[in-house]
Amino acid sequence: MPALLAVALAQAGAAATCNGALCDADHLRPFLEKLADAPADPAPVRILQIGDSHTAGDQITGSWRTLLQARFGRGGRGVMAVGRPYAGYLTRDITATQSPGWSVDGIFGPAYRPAATVRMGLSAYSLTSQTPGATVTLSADGGRTFDRLTLCALTGPGAGTVRLGIGAASLDWSLAAPASGSQCRTLDAGGEASGASVTVIAGPVTLTSWDTARSRGGGVVLSNLGTVGAQLVHFGRTDERVVATELAAYRPDLIVIAFGTNEAFRPGFSAAAYEATLRADLARLRRLAPGVPMLLFGAPDSATRTPGLQSGEGGISPPCPTSAIWRPTAALAAVQAIQRRQAHAAGIAYWDWAQAMGGRCTADGWTQGTTPLMRGDHVHFTSRGGAEIARRLQADLDRALATLPAPDRF
Repeated sequence: MPALLAVALAQAGAAATCNGALCDADHLRPFLEKLADAPADPAPVRILQIGDSHTAGDQITGSWRTLLQARFGRGGRGVMAVGRPYAGYLTRDITATQSPGWSVDGIFGPAYRPAATVRMGLSAYSLTSQTPGATVTLSADGGRTFDRLTLCALTGPGAGTVRLGIGAASLDWSLAAPASGSQCRTLDAGGEASGASVTVIAGPVTLTSWDTARSRGGGVVLSNLGTVGAQLVHFGRTDERVVATELAAYRPDLIVIAFGTNEAFRPGFSAAAYEATLRADLARLRRLAPGVPMLLFGAPDSATRTPGLQSGEGGISPPCPTSAIWRPTAALAAVQAIQRRQAHAAGIAYWDWAQAMGGRCTADGWTQGTTPLMRGDHVHFTSRGGAEIARRLQADLDRALATLPAPDRF
């Protein structure tokens, strides 16, 4: 390990107070206290995670959601991108459909159009239609019903009208307004429902996110808002007014930030540039969600067999004892050190995902065996691996919860 990086890692570790892989857990106190009260609280605990493909795939967040809801109660599926914004879009526990007649904008990938003026919010996607009758739907899987639908959309001069439906309830909502803006509207079913829909009555309409929840009985809601291939800097392409409107509507009790893998795989990675960008991105999120506890996930252990990514400004990534071909990218350790340092500086809790896995070079071992925990790309997790990560994450949160003073613990 280069001397400069070793010093950075040591400084980052010394700055934070860690218990297991979780550091500066005192910043999570409001969330942990609400989670402890979840069985008796009529309002659900809301966790909102933004991230890359690890979040979009819902292997980890889905397992974490299942674990939390089995323990604290099922509060609903949570916030999602509207419709089906890209091929292969996964919606665990719920099925989403989208009719013809919609166009998609996103913060990254094929849906990103640099010259577009369509604004995007928390989901990182916007769905636009001029076509009367164009529809998007959600239906519950496995009996996971809900009774409340919230839709967020752009408003302004000349905007059209949509019809919200959930169960037997429906509502026509005009998006016309004197000035451009963003609003969210909630419709209750009046009882358990297994389906919801939004239909264009008259265009144009642009939808930025929607949410299904259970209005009674508390529990936990865990929303996974991921963009395949994205870095945290790409989340800066979202519109601050739209994000602020949605945060006010969804009222998260915890925001999880789960980027870093794509930064570590970026050719020509610059530690100085990344640190400056991460500092600014975290400050933006803190400004948009004042007072909301945040948890930054460090990039997980991963590996590459591409020589060009195994060397960089920090030198050459040392080989792993288990493989002569696969090793972490040269940038991964720097990304993790910077994340830890900037989380502490920003007053954000930090979870050392790589440490929770077992440390450097564990990715190769996780790909082995008859039931591997990681896929052969040494980056993404299998369903079994996702469940194991969720279990280890919650175990660290439980340890933090157990350290709360006795009157606050359950």
